[in-house]
Amino acid sequence: MYGDGGWGGQQTQAGRQSAYDGRPQQHPQTPQYGDWSQEQQPGYDGQQHPYHDGSGQQQFDQGFAGHTQQHFHQGGWDATGTHGHVPYAADPGDPYGQQPVAYGGEQPDFYGTEDAYPPPEPPGRRRPEPEPEPEPEPAAEEEHAFLAGGGGEDDEEHQLQSRRERRGKGGKKPVKSKKRRTGCACMVVVLVFGGGLAGVGYFGYQFYQNRFGTAPDYAGDGISETVTVEIPKGAGGWEIGRRLKEAGVVKSAEAFVHAQTNTPGADGIQAGAYLLKKEMSAASAVRLMLDPRSQNNVVVTPGERNSGVYAAIDKKLELSAGTTKKVADKQYKSLGLPAWAQNSSEVKDRLEGFLFPGTYPAAKGMKPESVLKQMVTLAKQKYAAYGLTEKAKALGLDNAFQLVTVASLVQAEGKTHDDFRKMAEVVYNRLKPTNTETNRLLQFDSTYNYLKGTSNIHISEREINSNTSPYNTYRHPGLPPGPIGNPGEDALKATLNPTHDGWIYFVATDGTNNTEFAKTYSEFLELKDKFNANAGN
Repeated sequence: MYGDGGWGGQQTQAGRQSAYDGRPQQHPQTPQYGDWSQEQQPGYDGQQHPYHDGSGQQQFDQGFAGHTQQHFHQGGWDATGTHGHVPYAADPGDPYGQQPVAYGGEQPDFYGTEDAYPPPEPPGRRRPEPEPEPEPEPAAEEEHAFLAGGGGEDDEEHQLQSRRERRGKGGKKPVKSKKRRTGCACMVVVLVFGGGLAGVGYFGYQFYQNRFGTAPDYAGDGISETVTVEIPKGAGGWEIGRRLKEAGVVKSAEAFVHAQTNTPGADGIQAGAYLLKKEMSAASAVRLMLDPRSQNNVVVTPGERNSGVYAAIDKKLELSAGTTKKVADKQYKSLGLPAWAQNSSEVKDRLEGFLFPGTYPAAKGMKPESVLKQMVTLAKQKYAAYGLTEKAKALGLDNAFQLVTVASLVQAEGKTHDDFRKMAEVVYNRLKPTNTETNRLLQFDSTYNYLKGTSNIHISEREINSNTSPYNTYRHPGLPPGPIGNPGEDALKATLNPTHDGWIYFVATDGTNNTEFAKTYSEFLELKDKFNANAGN
């Protein structure tokens, strides 16, 4: 539509400089075009400016001040061989179509506003739109080529995507960088494989150490510092080794187990409290635990009275005499007695019969109530296991407490397992209402000795008959108020399974170990004469 005149981008004539000092005037939004305004441009001063069109012929721009030289004909070719410019009819929908061809000073310039698109160029002079200057990106931390992906294709795609995002083409949401995703994936792979290798190495080392390596161990017999270690009942080598390690005695449980395995008789280490040195070799610890002198234990023997147990605890805990007895009298309710235990005022010791025979840890620093509680707890467990409450009724007794009392009598008077079963039958027969031989009197020396705190077999009838204590079974029919000792399991089993042979009398004819039984009073007198003969009476 447009001629070649009026463009400020042509070259000036040789020897003359254009009004723009040889530089094209810059448009605010599109730098490659001149500034079109309504005023007459200085460059269009009516002079012709030659330019070259690439064919070697010099051409001249046409001014707007009455220049009539034209190089085109209507619809044909001019003398120079160039195609003539044919004017087109105005488009009714084009807002610029009704304007005159020339740009006079009185005509409005539709390209002069800041928001207007730049004017078009002739087809022969159009150039590709230059890429806008890239916006500076914030400095990023340097990434290693391996973690960043390192691929040339990813870099090119990333740059292309960045240009598209800045130019806002397509209206699509920006796509996250593959480089970042690839780096994260590589990092995950490194962590997974690294952690796997570390785990395999660790467990492999542990397996080797357990199978073939030497267990950590101290050397020698230990240092001067000592410690008491409590070993519970039923503890095996690993449990013992673990407790020794926690106490600082041995360096590792593995070393202790190895030493115990290679020491004859070491599998017989008993439960209890052991006084040991710290930082001992495992072999030295095993040897010392087999030495009775290292064992800080209290042993309750079958039939032993509580008075003897209290004295032993005081000695082991290095307490003044009578300390444990006072604790038992004051704290018996908090030591775990079974609900059926009697607390009658006639009972001499409420813990009697409930300090079950066995070996218990007792070392300096421990409290007497903790030692007593272990004994009571074991008695409660044993009695529950035997079902004393249910079996007491079947044996003609009122409750389990009476059953324990019978067992203590059997333990005190009997000597062997066979004696225990016969002795149990003697007790049950004398307690029967139909007993006309003794009229339900037990007549046991053991109950009187318990009352007196002695073990005398030579008791005069005058002494016995003068004592009115309920523990004097020569004067009071039936059972004493409570147990007279702590029965062991052998006596307890015999009490639950007595003989049924009709025994009602017995005499220790040698005064110590030989007990003989009788069914009638005449047989009893014969046994009594035998005893007197052996005793020198």
